[in-house]
Parts: sequence; C-alpha cells; structure tokens
Amino acid sequence: MKNFSKSALAVMTAILLLNSASPAQTDWIRTGTGLGVEKVRLAAANFKSSTADPRNAALLTSFNDTLETDLENAGIFDMVSKSFHPTSIPASPPEVKFLEWSGPPPNASMLAFGTLGVTAETMTVQGWLDDVKNPLSAQVLAKQYQDKATTDAARMTAHKFADEIIFRLGGGIPGIAETQIVFISSRSGHKEVWMMDYDGANQRQISKMGSISLSPRISPDNSRIAFTSVTAAGGWQLQMFSLELARTVSFPRFGGTNVSPSWSPDGSRIAFSSSQSGDPEIYVADNGGRSSKRVTTSPGPDVSPSWNPKTGSQIAFVSGRSGLPQVFTMEADGTNPQRMTDQGYAVSPAWSPNGQFLVFSWMRKYGPGAPGAQDLYIMDIVSKQWVQLTHDGGRNDFPAWSPDGRHIVFQSTRSGAEQLWTMLADGSNARQLTTSGRNTQPNWSWK
Repeated sequence: MKNFSKSALAVMTAILLLNSASPAQTDWIRTGTGLGVEKVRLAAANFKSSTADPRNAALLTSFNDTLETDLENAGIFDMVSKSFHPTSIPASPPEVKFLEWSGPPPNASMLAFGTLGVTAETMTVQGWLDDVKNPLSAQVLAKQYQDKATTDAARMTAHKFADEIIFRLGGGIPGIAETQIVFISSRSGHKEVWMMDYDGANQRQISKMGSISLSPRISPDNSRIAFTSVTAAGGWQLQMFSLELARTVSFPRFGGTNVSPSWSPDGSRIAFSSSQSGDPEIYVADNGGRSSKRVTTSPGPDVSPSWNPKTGSQIAFVSGRSGLPQVFTMEADGTNPQRMTDQGYAVSPAWSPNGQFLVFSWMRKYGPGAPGAQDLYIMDIVSKQWVQLTHDGGRNDFPAWSPDGRHIVFQSTRSGAEQLWTMLADGSNARQLTTSGRNTQPNWSWK
C-alpha cells in the first residue's frame, strides 16, 4: 500500500482532527425546513397534583420544566409566558375558562394542561390539549401515561406528551423530544463516544476504547453506533457498538486508515472512507462490513460520506480532487459526481431528512490573511443557492440534522473550547448543550 500524499494527509488531519446579528433567512429555507408557517400561540400550564403523595412536588417540577422546554425548543410555537397565565389553572377539561386563556394577556390559541400523581410506586399523568378559541370543539388531544415514580420517568413522560402536541400542531411531523445525540467527548481523559438526550440532559459515556475515537453515527433503528478508533494494533479502524448489548461487537478490519462511517437510511449499508487502496476513497459495504466496494476513483482524498436519508440513492462527500476540500454529491454507486461548492475550504456535509438541503462547514475565504471564518452554510441541492447560518465567530463544524429537519446540532468554539450547540435550521435560536471537557462531532438519532 502506498503512503498518503501530503495533500491527502493534510485533508484527513483537518477533517478528522480539527477540534479546531441575525442570520440570513430566505423563504426557500423556511419553507423547506418546515419553519415557514405562522407559529401557533401555545400556553403550557403547570400540571397539578392529583394525589397527596409528597413525591408529587419534585416530579411535577421535572415534568413541567421539561414540557415547557420541549415546546419552546420545537421552533413552531409562540409560547405564552407563564407570567401571563391566569391564576385559575385547570386540572381537567371542565375547569378550563376559555376566555381567560384566549383573551388578553395570554391570547393563546392552544392550551396544554393536566395532572400528575403518585400512588404507591406508580406515577400517573393525564394531559390534555384544548383549542381555547373554539370552546364547542375544544379538545385536540387527551393522553394518559403511567410509569415509575422517578424524576427520569417524569422527564420522559413530558417528552412523550410534548411530541404528541408537536405532531398534532406541527403538520404531522414527529417531534424530537425523545431523540438522542451521540458525540465525542474528552472528559474521561480519552476521546470516547458519549450520548445525551436531545436537550443536553442525561450525558453518559458509551465507549471505553482508551484511545482516540471519532465520527460516531447511530443506526436508523437506534440499535448500534458505528465509529472509528485507533486500535491497539495501530491504525484507524471502524468499530461497532451495540446499544442493546452495551458493548462493542466484531466488525471486519480493513487495510489503511478507515474513518467517517455513514448509514444508509434503511440501515442495510455503510459508506466510509478508506485508504486501503492508497489515497482515501469512499467505499460502501453491507451493515456487517462485508461485500465492501470502492465507489470513488479520482485522484485526491475522498472522505466524510453522508447518505441522502430521503432517497438512499445519493451520497454527499468531501473531495480534494480539485485542490482544497470541496463538497460533492454522487449516486450511491459512485456515478454522476457533482461539485457543490466552488471556492474556499468546505467540509462535513450533512444531508437534510427531506433530501432537499445540505448543511456543511465552509471557509469561503481561505488562506493566510484571508477574511472570513469557519461557518455553517445551508445549500439547496438543486439550485445550489446557499445561505450562511452562523456568524458568531470561532470555528463551527460537524453539523448534523434532527430527524424532523427543523434543527441542526454542531460543534463550535464560540464559547472557548469545542462544545456542542443546537439551532433551528434557519440559524436562529442557538443553544449550548455541553460545557464539560471538549465535545465534538455530534450525530442525531434517526427517531
């Protein structure tokens, strides 16, 4: 096997190891990402106790805070401040005073409310969603949940109820409150795979390789995480972690450097970059690592594949074939390559769930003394129109889409060290998710 060229090594190092004002908003972004409709004005009343158990107070705090945050984060609601809520909070549908909620100051269109109570070791939650503008046909949603009487269960129940509301009022698109984000963190002393809830809660270590791990990608059925790691024998190899077994499982070893796995939307195949034939090229194998086939052949390194989750028939990737790294697309068999970016230094493409957009990291002005920073951009793949999403300084890289197509998670140095942030897909509502250690290369679960 021949050695990497200097340019190949430079690109691989930059892409894999670089831990290194209102944004523009256009109609085509807002429409394509589902953010273009008028926001529903929604009030989420604090749920009330339905039993006298002293544990209710802590569970209600967890539930109410989580529900409010989930609905606020959804990006499709105009949330009514709790300071505008009437003093008469309903515990059941007959108690709703419609004019108090639909009139000023709340001016709500929809009201979420309900009860939580503990009996023995069981927590019971009843939740309703009413259209307070239409008292004669008010009820939109009625749900009951039972779970263990723990704060974690209260959080999860709030996620479930929030997702029900988002589904009903958000055009039938499932919410993301129950989704997970995998990422790389250095907080244990090594770069390992970690996982957290979509809102940054419940952060926990997954892998224990004791070396350097990168590029975690969770499977479409949420059962496995593919990633790459430096092995004891040396060299970068693909690894597979089973979330069901809570351990790594066997996966074939390939020659050279093997990095940046990406799942096909049906979970049957994995694309990855490998230097087994010399320069890094894109390969496609089945989900067990068998039947590996090289699909790129142009000189220069090809890395960072990202599968079109809508069609499963296209792959975006980064190539140095034209000089500095640029974003390309191709058919999944390697045919019909198309260059998407035309200047600067473009890396880390991620395909939107609807197959319409690419988001990627781009230094449009690259070189000594050149103005500009490493920011995230969104591009319509048909027209190649693009809009800059981040403008806050620092390095912004490794974007990944939420399964509803309304949010993007990414790494940024805007607060100092590399941390993970989310924002709406039009660049607004940026929120920091991590604070401990250095945290990079996030990937959102498919559901």
